[in-house]
Amino acid sequence: MHILYITDPLSSFKTHKDSTFAMMREAQKRGHSISACEPQNLFWKRGSQVAGLAQHIRLTQSQPEWFEVLHQGQQTLASFDAIIMRKDPPFDSEFFYATHLLEQAEREGAKVYNKPRALRDHPEKLAILEFPELIGPTLVTRSADDIRQFHAEHHDIILKPLDGMGGTGIFRVKNDGLNLGAIIETLNKDGAETVMVQKFLPEIEKGDKRILIIAGKPVPFCLARIPQNGEVRGNLAAGGKGVAQALSRKDFEIANQIGPVLAKRGLLLIGLDVIGDSVTEINVTSPTCFQEITDQTGCDVAEIFISALENAIQLDLQ
Repeated sequence: MHILYITDPLSSFKTHKDSTFAMMREAQKRGHSISACEPQNLFWKRGSQVAGLAQHIRLTQSQPEWFEVLHQGQQTLASFDAIIMRKDPPFDSEFFYATHLLEQAEREGAKVYNKPRALRDHPEKLAILEFPELIGPTLVTRSADDIRQFHAEHHDIILKPLDGMGGTGIFRVKNDGLNLGAIIETLNKDGAETVMVQKFLPEIEKGDKRILIIAGKPVPFCLARIPQNGEVRGNLAAGGKGVAQALSRKDFEIANQIGPVLAKRGLLLIGLDVIGDSVTEINVTSPTCFQEITDQTGCDVAEIFISALENAIQLDLQ
């Protein structure tokens, strides 16, 4: 089987923790061929099919040159057995356009995971709105007045942009309301951009849990990302400490409520962010934490994922 990964530049990978690298390593271990293509190298021309400038690579099991290029050239996406979309956020216009090219490739016979339409339909901050019973007090608005009213009601709040990742652009405003006006101006740009506001959840001190769901079923361990040095953000990219732990009964309940619903829509892999018992985000573009969970628990997340991918491909061929 030949798998194409639509991903960020290979040169940017931190292989000791990168989840896409873990997927590639497991795929190669099973005898599958691996290629990589950046989204900006996808194209379509009338009379032809969606194609990309792809690098056929082999992992070397050494550093720093962790891969070698066996061949590079233009290749139609439909000629691959599977395409895995692993471009990191932000979910911007170019990501949106890439999903349209991938959806056209599907019409031409390509098998894409996660499905492009499902990626578009589930922006990571807003996807939680479908499950209001599983989230804490939340507001999505452009209105500065609405945000101030939400703060007056809940006293301690988190504000975040809808297109951020890795904890960027997240602010906490406590009961004193210090700098609330300036933060609103920064995030919503005088009403031009929509902001998400959530009640601060003190359970963050125990970690922002990343729960991975593969083919509708939760991985039995999650990664609790615990804020450090006075931060309110647990994101690893913001300096959080990752501690793997077994899913609680409530974690399983949440995952089993969301997972099957989204799997039916073509989301083979999702990553829930859960603080306490409240879902704060549903990540679908490029969920991470494979290696951290595997290293700390022995639960091989990449093995689970590639097995699910192989099964999904067989089902799609029937």
